[in-house]
Amino acid sequence: MAHPKRRTSKARRDKRRTHDKLTPKAISICQTTGETHLRHKAYVVEGDLYLHGKIAVKDYAPVAAAAAPTEDEE
Repeated sequence: MAHPKRRTSKARRDKRRTHDKLTPKAISICQTTGETHLRHKAYVVEGDLYLHGKIAVKDYAPVAAAAAPTEDEE
């Protein structure tokens, strides 16, 4: 099995890692609502779910919030 004869220097190692960095998330502003959101993702504005600038679901309630037990049920 091959193994290096000499230790790889920090400079050589770091040159190889120049492209290993995070890129910022793509954020857009909706022309309809003026809300900032992640591109290609649905977003909630005043209880309605929007996708591509149009209402996808009116009076949207997340499934996790609807399934959570209230204090009366416990």
